[in-house]
Amino acid sequence: MTIHTPTVPVPGQSKRIIAIDVLRGIAFVAMASYHFTWDLEFFGYTDPGLTAFGWWRIYARCIASTFLFLVGVSLYLAHGRQIRWNGFWQRFAMVAGAAIAISAGTRIAMPDGFIFFGILHEIALASLLGLAFLRLPALLTFAVAALVIAAPVYLRFEALDRPWLWWVGLSTINPRSNDYVPLFPWFGAVLSGIATARLASTSGIWAGLASLAPGRWANPLVFISRHSLAFYLIHQPLLIGCVWLFSQVIPAKVETPQVAFVKTCQLSCEQSRDAKFCSSYCACMLDTLEGEASLDRLYNNSDQTAEWKAHLRDLVGMCTATTDIKMQEGVK
Repeated sequence: MTIHTPTVPVPGQSKRIIAIDVLRGIAFVAMASYHFTWDLEFFGYTDPGLTAFGWWRIYARCIASTFLFLVGVSLYLAHGRQIRWNGFWQRFAMVAGAAIAISAGTRIAMPDGFIFFGILHEIALASLLGLAFLRLPALLTFAVAALVIAAPVYLRFEALDRPWLWWVGLSTINPRSNDYVPLFPWFGAVLSGIATARLASTSGIWAGLASLAPGRWANPLVFISRHSLAFYLIHQPLLIGCVWLFSQVIPAKVETPQVAFVKTCQLSCEQSRDAKFCSSYCACMLDTLEGEASLDRLYNNSDQTAEWKAHLRDLVGMCTATTDIKMQEGVK
């Protein structure tokens, strides 16, 4: 989310690139729609895990990638020829300050999933690191971006499992947070934006885009884009407040942990296996967890120890093997 990193006029041009404002505004509207769906899930109006899997997960990643890509584009347009330090530090302080405020607020409101390194933290750090790439050849920056994006797939280090190093994104565990956007792989999107902006500046694309004048329909999107930090900070408390008020009038149906677990398990499992397999597999997992009285331990996600995670992996392997055998016997 290119929070308060405005698109300055193209060097040699007097016009602001409205097209980038419009694209950023569209991304903010998409973000609000995702957050509204997340709020409905949080209050129990949708199936648990809805926004964590499938198309909703892809939707969320596309939104975050778009914001961070535009951070890189805006960073290059603002400072590509010469870094304007006063403006940079002012905006950096605003974004970093907002990130700290969100961490403090969510720590109080939802300590089990507080935002210790979310999109604003990533934007602040990526903007600072991105300065080193403004003068590098675009192809080199693209190459580094590819390595950053691929790193979490190939590089994981137990030494980075400590909570104060989770922001790197290369630990062997996935920390619990309602907005986790670590340096790896997300800095790659910012670098891609910087490289794209540099290529566009040498081909005259920015001059062409600066001449575009969208109609009045774009005014709300441009307004949102030019007040991006305020929109980001305000929209989610407003949305979640509205859903909370609605829940006081028409409460959502309360489901047991068993039902919630099966629904979430089914959604997760069906990303890679068929529904019949997943139904049997999730029943196995539920029976096993209830048999050892550890369902609440999993449901509350309060245990992040390596021993517990290893135990869960063993249960997953056991239930997967058991279900595969049942499926094979059923075929016979």
